[in-house]
Amino acid sequence: MPILENFENEFSSEHLQRLNDALQGGMFVQVRMMLNELPPADVAHFLESTPPKERNILWRLINTEREGQVLQFLDDEIRNEYASQMEPAELAAATRDLEVDDQADILGNLPDKIVKEVLASMRVQDRHRVEHAMSYPVDSAGGMMNTDVVTVRPLVTIEVVLRYLRMKGELPKSTDSIYVVDSEDNFIGSVTLSGLITSQPEQTVDDILEKEIQAIPVEQPSVDVARLFERRDLLSAPVIDENGHLLGRITIDDVVDVIIDDADHSLMSMAGLGENDDTFAPVVTSAKRRAVWLGINLITVMVAASVIGVFEETIAAVTALAILQPIVPSMGGIAGTQTLTLVIRGLSIGHISNSNFRWLMMKELGVSIINGILWAIVVGLSVFIWFTFVQYSVHAPLLGVTIAGAMVLNLIAGATMGAILPMIMTRLNIDPALSGGVVLTTVTDMVGFFAFLGLATLFFM
Repeated sequence: MPILENFENEFSSEHLQRLNDALQGGMFVQVRMMLNELPPADVAHFLESTPPKERNILWRLINTEREGQVLQFLDDEIRNEYASQMEPAELAAATRDLEVDDQADILGNLPDKIVKEVLASMRVQDRHRVEHAMSYPVDSAGGMMNTDVVTVRPLVTIEVVLRYLRMKGELPKSTDSIYVVDSEDNFIGSVTLSGLITSQPEQTVDDILEKEIQAIPVEQPSVDVARLFERRDLLSAPVIDENGHLLGRITIDDVVDVIIDDADHSLMSMAGLGENDDTFAPVVTSAKRRAVWLGINLITVMVAASVIGVFEETIAAVTALAILQPIVPSMGGIAGTQTLTLVIRGLSIGHISNSNFRWLMMKELGVSIINGILWAIVVGLSVFIWFTFVQYSVHAPLLGVTIAGAMVLNLIAGATMGAILPMIMTRLNIDPALSGGVVLTTVTDMVGFFAFLGLATLFFM
């Protein structure tokens, strides 16, 4: 199969393999041609899928005029690495044609000294726009918005608006509506492009104005913006300040980025990792990041293990307890994790609030009681049968009762903590996805060991 052939729009594993083969074969001219035929997003994907040494070679093979387009699609860690290596004037030139929010994203994580030098290298108008975008938090509507909006006045006729749009020659990307403002740039409403095209030329904008369009406050969190887009199937939405002045607009492509970042954050946080951690980061770098989380987990495990030490005499008297004791905390941990995951998801998509949490809590308690009794019977009978007919232990009946009772208690504790922990952590401004699992595991381990060994002490000592 020849190295160069027509590429499909979708970047497939076959393309990745062909690029890798060409790179490993030292065919850099072909690699350069292949890279620069791909869309920037696919080039970024390939860079992220490549170890550091080969990645640096690939970056040097990308045409200079495409560097900014590729940078906007890279994960923050890799993007910052390459952006910080570029000369300020070079970075300013590379990002000149990007949307303002993308420019702000690229510069937002760089050292202040580099940012100032890059801004100084920009044209005055571009610099003001980027500085304005960077003045808002990254995770807010202001940090997401573009300032490239088309506005008209309400009393202008449709014919004049269409003539004005033809004079512009090109509309901003993802434009589906034109925003209507008054003489002081206060947002009034919007008109769709389809409405403009199908209306009579002599009609005014006010005749086809949609006033029920809800503008987004500039300080609104990005996750709330994403929920609004999802609920209302929006393609774009206006952004206003506290006085109702139109500042810009948010488009669906920016919302998709927020949704992906939020999903990555939830997944990676459960392991104590950042959502932008480089998959192919150097060994030492990755080891340092993970060492902290491993240390935290070690402390929690030692706390849970200390409970076992309290019942050392009981375990010495009935050695079968040592075999059975991991079962109870494991089952409680799984039940708690199920509830924890459900509640974290509900909080993230806005389904759970103070008004319905009590109902959810009672429901999860009911589920845990039913499952606790069910599996307590299964495990208790299994233990009884095993130690009666296989191990020939005189303790078989009490062992079955002990593990069954402990399992019911720990499943209820796990479900209870799985529901309560995210609510408490959210009120304390702690990300439950980051630390909820560790706290829950510690609790279910301690309760599981204490319930199992405590009941055993009551029955056997």
